[in-house]
Amino acid sequence: MNQEQRDTLSKQLSRYLPIGFIDMVVDLMVKNPVRFQITNPRSTKLGDYRPPAPSKKLHRISVNGNLNPYHFLVTTLHEFAHLHTFVAFGNSVKPHGEEWKHAFRTLLWPAIQTGLLPKDIENALMISLSNTKASSCSDIQLFRVLKKYDTKEATIKTIEEIPKNTTFVLQGRTFIKGELRRTRYLCTCCHTKRQYLIHALATIDS
Repeated sequence: MNQEQRDTLSKQLSRYLPIGFIDMVVDLMVKNPVRFQITNPRSTKLGDYRPPAPSKKLHRISVNGNLNPYHFLVTTLHEFAHLHTFVAFGNSVKPHGEEWKHAFRTLLWPAIQTGLLPKDIENALMISLSNTKASSCSDIQLFRVLKKYDTKEATIKTIEEIPKNTTFVLQGRTFIKGELRRTRYLCTCCHTKRQYLIHALATIDS
């Protein structure tokens, strides 16, 4: 990648990443053969990693384009940790096992060391480093801190934010929010009347 291509990539990413972290992500893209895609919002995931298809060279990473810059950064590092884990171990380890956790911590630490993150995010990430969860959604406290930086236009609404008995859509199905059971709400599917325990931080379609 020449300097002109790098500059173009940096300009494109500047819409999504916090100031001071663009070069960090561009470096990851330059050092790794990856097809990086910014996608429309997905209710079931914030980002995704796929290893190269047979006879192909490029790894594939996608990140939801509606994330606020700090959430976009953390999700991007999460997915690159998957890439690094696959390169080192292939499919011989668990997707979010100790090998992935080590790769994620290795990528997070330089971001923390920049001193450019808001103090509350820095503190949440430091706590997360000592007990790395599978994602920022799994780490409830980290998710809540990151979500504070959503704009009105980019707000991702979660089940815990809507009132009890509210109707919402998740993965194409309509539910009614019920009682909280620890970290999940007991919700009723409007079509089948079956009840499901749905995580409080699951993002809803509407």
